[in-house]
Amino acid sequence: MPATLRHAAPTQQADLADPRLIVALDLPTRAEAEDVVEALGDAVSFYKIGLQLFATDGMAMARDLRARGRSLFLDWKLHDIGATVEKAAAAIVGTGACDLLTVHAHPQVLKAAVKGRGGDRQAKILGVTVLTSLNGQDLAEMGYGMGVEALVERRIRQVQDAGADGVVASPHEAAMARRIGGPDFLVVTPGVRPEWAGKDDQARAATPAEALANGASHLVIGRPVTAAADPREAALRLAAEMRGGA
Repeated sequence: MPATLRHAAPTQQADLADPRLIVALDLPTRAEAEDVVEALGDAVSFYKIGLQLFATDGMAMARDLRARGRSLFLDWKLHDIGATVEKAAAAIVGTGACDLLTVHAHPQVLKAAVKGRGGDRQAKILGVTVLTSLNGQDLAEMGYGMGVEALVERRIRQVQDAGADGVVASPHEAAMARRIGGPDFLVVTPGVRPEWAGKDDQARAATPAEALANGASHLVIGRPVTAAADPREAALRLAAEMRGGA
């Protein structure tokens, strides 16, 4: 069975929410993000805060969501010299408002983040393998001498070597991550789109059922929920699909 997380203290929303569903609050302001959280209510227990919201009031919102019993995925993709990443990871984990933290899956960056995390194993370090908006042609233009699958495999093994907890990978590489990483490895998959939603800018998308069948432990889904006419209904529909395919 795929790995699970020890989440924040449950509240009433946990009865309906599937803890494997992470809703991405990729919105320009905290006010807009809070509106989505309010609309979702008990249908979602896990939220992603990315760089867009981080640039405004993301860390404060993460603390407040933690106080309300939610789990937090801080998708900030740290990438800098080792000393800087180590200090940043220590500061982020020290807030107590982080269940998942992303860094780019480069050996020095991974090792620094794990060192900065220290003994607080509730906060999990995830390596970003290849962004889901990229394909093989994009990698060639960037100067990589290998395709998506080969690069993802290398990144997965580097995450393991560094002692990190899992990866962010597209649904199409989830099976590889599960096979290499084993049952306790976290495989967090963006680029998940139910059949009733568009693919947007995801080049390597899959349905929730496909992603889970491929070994994903958590699904990150944004616009199909946050841009829906009824976000709560959309989240409940996704949770039902996930449980049906679990």
